[in-house]
Order: sequence, then C-alpha cells, then structure tokens
Amino acid sequence: MTLNAKQRKHLKGLAHHLKPVVLVGNAGVTDPVLKEIELALGYHELIKIRLPGVDRSERSAMLEKICAASCAEAVQEIGRVAVVYRPAEQPRITLPK
Repeated sequence: MTLNAKQRKHLKGLAHHLKPVVLVGNAGVTDPVLKEIELALGYHELIKIRLPGVDRSERSAMLEKICAASCAEAVQEIGRVAVVYRPAEQPRITLPK
C-alpha cells in the first residue's frame, strides 16, 4: 500500500496530537521492539515512534526496517520521531481518495 500526498497530509493532521507509544532504545530495532510496534499498530493503526539519537541515515534505516517488518507505511519522520500507519482489518481511520 502506498499513500498519496492527500492521504499523508490527512494522517499527519491526525498524528499531530499523538504522543510516541513505542520508544526505540540504543540497542536499535530488536524483536521485542517489533512486537510492541505490531501490538500498537493493531490497536491504534496510526502511531508515533521515538527513535534513538543516532545519525539521520541510521534513523531512516531503522524506520525502513520497522516498516518492512510490520508491513506499515511511513507517514513522516521529523527529527527523532516517526509516524507510521497500517490499516487494520476493520479500519477506524478513513483515508481520503
């Protein structure tokens, strides 16, 4: 699933007030972190993730790994915070066309 610009803008607006629900530590993206992300995405659909204070390219690589492992779509990455979206089986968030 790929999001178009209108859908990304809508999701960014929804995510603005959210607080990070998963914190990635200095150990990086480990199996327990991926399990927590799976649980959070299954419950919320749209989550914020706080990444560690490492180089920007390493944070981007972590976000790509998270999205690939959880079959999710990265909505945005600002500094150390990333927003990730994956629709549920019965979606609660309706995306614009």
